[in-house]
Order: sequence, then C-alpha cells, then structure tokens
Amino acid sequence: MATPESVASAARSARETGRTGRPRDARLDEAILEATLALLEESGYPSLTMEGVARRAGTTKPAIRRRWPSRQHLVIAALAETVGTAPTPDTGCTHCDLILGVETLSQAFGGTLGRRTLPALVAELADDPDLDRVFTETLFRPRRATTEAALRRGIERGDIRPDADIDLLLDMLGATTYHRVLFGHLPVTDSLAHDVVMVLMEGAATPRWRGHYKEQHQDDPRPGGPTG
Repeated sequence: MATPESVASAARSARETGRTGRPRDARLDEAILEATLALLEESGYPSLTMEGVARRAGTTKPAIRRRWPSRQHLVIAALAETVGTAPTPDTGCTHCDLILGVETLSQAFGGTLGRRTLPALVAELADDPDLDRVFTETLFRPRRATTEAALRRGIERGDIRPDADIDLLLDMLGATTYHRVLFGHLPVTDSLAHDVVMVLMEGAATPRWRGHYKEQHQDDPRPGGPTG
C-alpha cells in the first residue's frame, strides 16, 4: 500500500517532468504556476494557452515546455499546487481531521477555478492514459493517501469501526465536492465539509465515539454540534 510520503514523492517527480540539464529556477516555476491559476480563474481551461501563460509569467513558451510537456500537464501541476499534498492534520480528533481535509479540497475547487477547469480537464483523461496517470499520481493519490491515513488513525483511536470499508469512506468524503464542482447543481458551501463528515461518522463511528461526542456537545443546539 502506498504511503502519503511515497505518493507525495511520486507527485513531486511528476511535477518535474521534463527536467534536464541545469537546475530549475524555483522562482520561475512558481511564477508559471501562479500565472496558470490566474488565467484559469479569469477565462477557464478551454481558453488557456502556453503563450498566454508565458506572457503572464514573464517567460517563454520553450521555458514552460522544458518543465511541463503540455498544457494539460501544466494545469495538473498548478491544481496540485493549489490543493497541496501536505498530510491531513493529526489533531487527535478524528472528525476534526476529516473536516479539515475536506475543507482543503472545497476551498481549492469550490469557486470559479474548479468549475472552469475540472469538468473539461477530467473529460480529456478518458482518452489519454498517460495524462490520466499523471493526474492520478500528481493530484488524486496524494489527497486520497493522506485522508486514508486520517481514517486509519481514527480506527486506531477507536473512533471508527475496524470493519469500515476505507475505500468507500474515501470516495464518500470527496464525492460531494467533486460532484458539485463537475455539475454545478449546488454550491460548495462553507459548511459542506462539516456536514459530509458528520453524515459519514453517523454510519462509520463506533459507539465509543458517539458517546464521547454527545457528551462534549450535548448543550449545542445545532445539528451535529460544532466542528471542533
């Protein structure tokens, strides 16, 4: 099983596709990724060009291609930079950790960036196995691995049932955000992460967690109580 560390290492290698010769200028890398994200916010993925990114970043198209071989690879790297591959925090509180993890995803993709980028990009993955691999290694697996680690910590603490289907829980945690971003039928609200995690915990949590949570938040009138 892949660990968060090994997946993050693979993601870094994928982001450095095309690296040859002299060491890369990290400042230029950052400028290119920032320019890519800005243009995606402004005009969306279909309108993005390498020439436009080069102008915005103050560099050249060949300089970008030495780092990322195609527009798609560049966009994937930029999205990974936005979401990040840092581990889900280990606060000692299982549902708090999961909420923070989902919030990171929602904050990255819940606005115009996600809606203007993900649907068109995901559509291209079906016909390009190599691009699909890069997307999976750079963006999808790192997020999934760090959330899996948080779920397994929850099992070790006695908060989540040991027979819980981890893959199903992982799909459920991310599905609502992705679904709303891809189809745009409902907004990604500030409370979505909390709501999703509390519904999940209703089915996957142990009696021990339920009792502890109820004891902590018995005076809170809101459904599900506070997030912490």
